[in-house]
Amino acid sequence: MTWTSVWITGGSSGIGRELAIRMARRGIRVAISARSAEALAQVAASHPGITAYPLDVTDRQAAAETAARIAAAQGPIDLAVLSAGIFKPMGAGRFNAETTAQSMAINYGGICNALETLIPAMSARGSGQIALLSSVAGYCGLPKMCAYSPSKAAVNALAESLAPELEAKGIVLQLVTPGYIETHMTEGNPLSMPFLMPLDKAVDALEAGLARRRFEIVFPWQMAIMMKLYRRASYPLFFWIARTFLTPPPKRHDGTASSADV
Repeated sequence: MTWTSVWITGGSSGIGRELAIRMARRGIRVAISARSAEALAQVAASHPGITAYPLDVTDRQAAAETAARIAAAQGPIDLAVLSAGIFKPMGAGRFNAETTAQSMAINYGGICNALETLIPAMSARGSGQIALLSSVAGYCGLPKMCAYSPSKAAVNALAESLAPELEAKGIVLQLVTPGYIETHMTEGNPLSMPFLMPLDKAVDALEAGLARRRFEIVFPWQMAIMMKLYRRASYPLFFWIARTFLTPPPKRHDGTASSADV
């Protein structure tokens, strides 16, 4: 598949940044968006073919205006990779509504704001490709992820709801569900991270999945199998696994919090 005009949100770091650089090196016109104008400018300045479009994805009007500016500058967007997101571990001990609302606003609402402007434009010309970055954490509720898992579960359900209808309009919608990847989002994470995947290998898998155009792009495969089996377990088994293998140790006897008391 050959793309000429690509928009990547969350393009200042991690998976989004690495994907943007690779595509620009192949001569693709790439627009990157993120909240940090300085970080975006650094990426764009170092890699010809990348243009920075600072954006807070939670701003609905700004998302529409940014998409219009990109299309005017580099042609209709034929691939959008919506990867902007945050990861904040949180359990019952530190549960607060603000963290859950922020996670939902960025991880889910930010995607919705972009889709609102992308879908009409792609539908009008009968073509386009959109990839929504979710996570294997969206397959089911995971311990210490009571803000993150629900936001990614919403993305999964959104993709499943939209994909059949968009296919009829000539639009390929894909759901990207990675496991743990070596990025700034996982640095210092106190939780166990099985099958942690190097960033370059993760982007290899993402690129291959985008080219195949199948609905789900999931990596690493070991984490995918484990999580798909886990979500199909009966609730007694599901909660036993969560308590036995997935829940970090509680507070120590001296009353201080363990590193995983989040």
